[in-house]
Amino acid sequence: MPDRSKKRSRDPNELAYQVMLESTGLVPKTEPPQVKPKNPAAVALGRLGGLKGGAARAAALGPQKRSQIAAKAAKARWKGKS
Repeated sequence: MPDRSKKRSRDPNELAYQVMLESTGLVPKTEPPQVKPKNPAAVALGRLGGLKGGAARAAALGPQKRSQIAAKAAKARWKGKS
């Protein structure tokens, strides 16, 4: 998890001051947190499951059940619109 205490200020005056200090070399520049590389095997495995998940679920359901799921989704989608 990144160290959030080294985040730049959101106040424009403080941010401008910090940028000025960094550009003149009075303070070392803040660097973005290092991101750990992902395991390529785990990424491929997750993508494989994601690619076939919806199609496999649809093939396993009957037409009536798919229709019920679609109707429920449509009701949820249009619930707040009137």
